[in-house]
Amino acid sequence: MDVEPLRPIVSAAAPPRASLPVPQRPGWRTADILRAAALVMGLWLALRLLWVAYPLLFTAFLGILFGLVVARGADQLQRFRIPRGLGSAIIVLGFVGLLVGLGFWMGPTLREQLAEMRTAVPQAIDKLEGWLGRHQDGLIGQMLPMEPDRPAAPSAGAPVPPAGQLANLPDTLSGQLGAVSRYLFSFLSSTVAVLTGILLILFTALYFGAAPDLYYRGVLHLIPRHVRPRGAQVLEAIGMTLRNWLRAQLLAMAVIGVVTALGLWALDVKAAFALGLIAGLLEFIPLLGPFLSAIPAVAMAFLDSPQKALFVVLLYVGIQFLENHLLIPMIMQEGVDLPPILTLIGLALMSVVFGFLGTLVAVPLLAAIMTAVKLLYVEDVVGDQVKTVLDT
Repeated sequence: MDVEPLRPIVSAAAPPRASLPVPQRPGWRTADILRAAALVMGLWLALRLLWVAYPLLFTAFLGILFGLVVARGADQLQRFRIPRGLGSAIIVLGFVGLLVGLGFWMGPTLREQLAEMRTAVPQAIDKLEGWLGRHQDGLIGQMLPMEPDRPAAPSAGAPVPPAGQLANLPDTLSGQLGAVSRYLFSFLSSTVAVLTGILLILFTALYFGAAPDLYYRGVLHLIPRHVRPRGAQVLEAIGMTLRNWLRAQLLAMAVIGVVTALGLWALDVKAAFALGLIAGLLEFIPLLGPFLSAIPAVAMAFLDSPQKALFVVLLYVGIQFLENHLLIPMIMQEGVDLPPILTLIGLALMSVVFGFLGTLVAVPLLAAIMTAVKLLYVEDVVGDQVKTVLDT
């Protein structure tokens, strides 16, 4: 019997043992553990670096934010055959020169009114304490801290404080304002640090405005080739969003400062110019800025009469109403669409974690993150179509 024809059948029916798949045991291998440990360690070091260097990172972010506006101005100057580097230097130096000129022009008046404010605000607080003392039986008195009932003084002829007397309001307010000042302006603890931060912002804006394509291409090189076109769209949308936000914010600051100064001058409030400047500067802080700027204005008006303080409160409320319903919709037609609740939560979180500097960058940083989320997640992952700055 010939057995040769049976060999293919046997080999096909019984494959070699080496070709059978080897079952994998469940669990982590040594390489998986090392990779996970390296990932956790790298994430921890990145968070530590962010926590230590966040003032530098946020200052650089502000420089890039202003650099976007400088880059747009350099684009306009290129139409007149002015090189980008020279155009960026002209814009930055012109802005600095404008600030210096305004400082020399308004410096004496501003210095006089700020000195008047330092003298008048404590007097206004004393007057407010007396007015609250006369109305301590009403609702306002019930909302303020009261001193507990104390027994009569043991020494003869010593005055006995009345029961339920209002607490020392100037000490209370000065303590609260001091705590707020230390919290908000903790990063201004050194003049050298302030000057260094300003110079870093100016030079970052100058270099970014002179060659934005250099940094744009550098970021694109970090993105894989097959998704690089979408990455370019996201970067363009983030740049347009930040530029529109900053342009609208600077215009709102100028308008609010001028309108506030004129309104306070019409109400015959002392230091109206300085209070208008404070209102314009604090307008850079959304939601919280108008409230903070109203406090010294109301105190200055209360020095004259409670009725004038009420008129100042109505003035600030009216200005904010017109800003939110007229000014902002007009200048933000191509701007940022941020939900108010999300903006408030972002401001609170950044201020609690990073202080006043975090409050400054909270809204533009949130706007950039929201733009990326809309394009990369809502459109690309979820599949919903949302309106972005690229559609305007």
